[in-house]
Amino acid sequence: MARLAQTAGLTDIQQEILSTVRGFVDKEIIPVATELEHRDEYPQQIVDGLKELGLFGLMIPEEYGGLGESLLTYALCVEEIARGWMSVSGIINTHFIVAYMLKQHGTQEQKDYFLPKMALGEIRGAFSMSEPGLGSDVSAITSKAVKDGDEYVLTGQKMWLTNGGTSSLVAVLVRSDEGHPEGTAPHKSMTTFLVEKEPGFGEVRPGLTIPGKIDKMGYKGVDTTELIMDGLRIPANRVLGGVTGRGFYQMMDGVEVGRVNVAARGCGVAQRAFELGVSYAQQRHTFGRPIAQHQAIQFKLAEMATKVEAAHAMMVNAARKKDSGERNDLEAGMAKYLASEYCKEVVEDAFRIHGGYGFSKEYEIERLYREAPMLLIGEGTAEIQKMIIGRRLLEEYRLQG
Repeated sequence: MARLAQTAGLTDIQQEILSTVRGFVDKEIIPVATELEHRDEYPQQIVDGLKELGLFGLMIPEEYGGLGESLLTYALCVEEIARGWMSVSGIINTHFIVAYMLKQHGTQEQKDYFLPKMALGEIRGAFSMSEPGLGSDVSAITSKAVKDGDEYVLTGQKMWLTNGGTSSLVAVLVRSDEGHPEGTAPHKSMTTFLVEKEPGFGEVRPGLTIPGKIDKMGYKGVDTTELIMDGLRIPANRVLGGVTGRGFYQMMDGVEVGRVNVAARGCGVAQRAFELGVSYAQQRHTFGRPIAQHQAIQFKLAEMATKVEAAHAMMVNAARKKDSGERNDLEAGMAKYLASEYCKEVVEDAFRIHGGYGFSKEYEIERLYREAPMLLIGEGTAEIQKMIIGRRLLEEYRLQG
């Protein structure tokens, strides 16, 4: 076991789960990840293996057929998976956020219907907030739902759905003015709808189209898509929680957990970059000795290892805070911000250690170099994290009198 990024106080069960996941990553993901990524191929065999391990139900309560594990266990598993291939962790993350939102906010009927199938990976989740023109400004959502008898009619265009094609359930945030008088704050007139669909591309149910995969610089393999709703009819019993106007709060709760996940991904990618850098530095010789013996390289390795360790500690702290039932938006924002920034820096240093070979597609670091930037913008940009952190600090440290 590596010296870095250890987690104190884990139970025997947690250690066993992590050991199993790490073994799966080393055997089933790392050997094939770069080849699949270069082909932009969906890793169906890896996903089937994760289903068998029960990872799609990791945090779903045991009463619904899941493993009922903590956010910390989940985050540490994500860290291991991202160490192998970050795209695979994205496939699980979106599924998990939807399952978490159902567990926390769903009606009993919604939980009974969806969670057992989600635990088995039979129903796979995606969630959708963003739109082509709004970026980080969620309050500016224009997609809308209009009530029509016992149904709602949804219209609008959504953007950046991870798992948009392969999922069979999408949690979609839209504006719903029903019961909310004019002048209501935007975040109080939003509703999350649970939209069931067929996996695939094109018209996947009447009124719902998934146009195709967005071609990306990195984060390949996993499908990222748009979602177009044009007269999409959804029954009233598929409003998450059964009440309109709660969608913004439900989504933010899910994203808070998602930010711990993105921090964990940053930790995993940074760990892999360090492993590649420290290994290459001991194999590559210049001026008659391994480059690891040059002080300039040792300084890089020291900085990289310190960043890996610091990011891991903050991620673990944010997960434990959420598990304890406390508010963790400050810790999650800090962990996501630090881990994604440090990940980018550690990957770049590993890239520099590889010299010209880092630019070759034969070497794994080339893939990591294209994957790391996604973490700077996923689940809220670094700038958004700093806004959240700043506001929360001012709440905590408000001057009296």
